[in-house]
Amino acid sequence: MKYDTCFSAEKLLVNSLEIEMDKINVSRRTVLAVGGTSLATVLLQRAALAQGTGPIRIGVLIPLTGSTSQFGASMGKAAQLAVEEINAVGGVRGRKIEVVVEDDQSTPEAAVRAARKLIDVDKVIAICGTYASAVTSAVAPLCWEAKVPLFTASGADSITALPHQGYIFRTQPTTFLQGTRVGQFALELGAKNVFFMGPQTPFAQSYLDTVSATVAKAGGTGGGLIYEDKKASYRSEVDRALKANPDAIVLGGYVPDTAVVIRDLFRAGYDKRRIGFSFGVNSKLLEAAPADLLEGVYSLVGSAAVSSQTYKRLTAKLKVDSADAYTCQVYDHINVVALALAAGGGNMNGLAIHGSVRGITQDPAGKAVDSAAEGLKLLANGTKVNFDGASGP
Repeated sequence: MKYDTCFSAEKLLVNSLEIEMDKINVSRRTVLAVGGTSLATVLLQRAALAQGTGPIRIGVLIPLTGSTSQFGASMGKAAQLAVEEINAVGGVRGRKIEVVVEDDQSTPEAAVRAARKLIDVDKVIAICGTYASAVTSAVAPLCWEAKVPLFTASGADSITALPHQGYIFRTQPTTFLQGTRVGQFALELGAKNVFFMGPQTPFAQSYLDTVSATVAKAGGTGGGLIYEDKKASYRSEVDRALKANPDAIVLGGYVPDTAVVIRDLFRAGYDKRRIGFSFGVNSKLLEAAPADLLEGVYSLVGSAAVSSQTYKRLTAKLKVDSADAYTCQVYDHINVVALALAAGGGNMNGLAIHGSVRGITQDPAGKAVDSAAEGLKLLANGTKVNFDGASGP
């Protein structure tokens, strides 16, 4: 009897929502295959989305597993914190924000599948947080073709050289900027002959060229090699590097290959300057390699806006002493999307974001704000804003 009652209610629901099903491409056969309770929830949610009255969905594509996962969990928490702050002041134009988090598994293949789901199934209006440059390069075409803005913390110069039609927004310093600073740091340590070693990635050649050019400009010698990823040994590559007699080696890989390179350098007796990046030399590497192999290795990372109030608020809410730049960037991504939507003239889509991002982040005439919660109130009153977040301008 209970089943018959539910089925009758389900039939009534299906009949009442026929027009909405037509709008959102849900077939009657598919609907009847779903249980009564979940059916009501799913259909009402999707009908609301189709009518522009449901929550605004923002995709968060981050590495929760795999070789670049050291920052993923923190990035996800920061995104959720941003959403909670925005919703606490009423959302954007009266609509709440909802994040849909997907794991890119640190691989382009998994990232493409996840991005396709976010765009086609979840109907997100933007995707935030992509970290590895190979992941960003893979999903970027999906985003600009669907007019879904992509906000990325990837550094490869090639990303914004793609024909992205203004739908790709990078908040991470480029590899040119980073590579220049790494070369300068090696010189500051007294190095004269600097050698770069890194896997085949979208940023490797740019790093090699930039570091070498920076050192050569100062009168030193630069060089390097790019190796195949995921090898059990890099001894032959290490031998090639040591033939150049470098007094500093820049480690340009992620944790798995950096651990192997560090080991092979140690076995070859190399004990001079070794400089890595936070994506390869971090707490995960400490777990993967003995401490004596890592003694004296430097790790460099782009800094967040550590003196800003929004950074201090974010770290307090995350309950950490400090937050990495990538976590701060994804927090800012969500804030920027919300402000761009609010400034977009009433449209709640990627086109509105595309047209208003620079207006709310680079307008010297706008009132300085460091949170969407503050900026949304000002925009509602017709006041221009200029957002600087936890990761900087």
